[in-house]
Amino acid sequence: MLFVSWNVNGLRSVLGKNFLQQIAGWEADAVCIQETKARSHQIEVDWTALGYHAFWAEAAKPGYSGVLTLVRKKPLDVWQLGIDEFDTEGRVVGLDFDEFTLVNAYFPNSQEGGARLDYKLAFCQAIQEKLNNHNKLHKNILLCGDLNIAHQPIDLTNPKQNEKNPGYLPEERAWMSHFLAQGWKDSFRSLHPDTVKYSWWSYRFNARQKNIGWRIDYFCTSPEAFSGVRKAEIWDHVLGSDHCPVAIDLTLDR
Repeated sequence: MLFVSWNVNGLRSVLGKNFLQQIAGWEADAVCIQETKARSHQIEVDWTALGYHAFWAEAAKPGYSGVLTLVRKKPLDVWQLGIDEFDTEGRVVGLDFDEFTLVNAYFPNSQEGGARLDYKLAFCQAIQEKLNNHNKLHKNILLCGDLNIAHQPIDLTNPKQNEKNPGYLPEERAWMSHFLAQGWKDSFRSLHPDTVKYSWWSYRFNARQKNIGWRIDYFCTSPEAFSGVRKAEIWDHVLGSDHCPVAIDLTLDR
């Protein structure tokens, strides 16, 4: 099965950039989109014509945040975190299937000076607890999305210069280390321990052309699910957003 995750930085914007043609060409089993900046009634797309069921988490604030998950197979259950301060920002949609759980998440940005660091860390803790509890019932779990964290120095171009910048703060990186220490797998880094590849570039200073970037988009899996991962890729050739898609190809046992 092929799973793709992409922060599109505005769904309405990317729809004018061959987005639907790209999705059709991927033929993925699931496409997880972050930062839709839209509500479902604002998007005039027939997802069923592309062969997908669409599940949204929408922010209360217009034009902000939001995630959308497109799946071929209808899930058994659809859920959010169940915590108002996060659900009102449209940050998570989880789908339960017979053989796996797919969680599409848009982690908060801690912002300049760590203005939202406490909120970010509270979100990290909440989703970790949700996943840990879910893992007691369902072994094959996939967490994908924009985590807004570059975990290690290899995951961004200028680590030393960014130690006080959002996305690379010590507290954020420490949470990621703790999360992975519990057994969760960063699929790309697990398969490609020494590969330098990025998934986000600033729109300023021709950063993408110069490949001055950060790897902040992930597919993380439970240990059981990771055993079925065949490929973990960063599609940095795909344009249309300041992020590029990340993808995994995997086979899961029931």
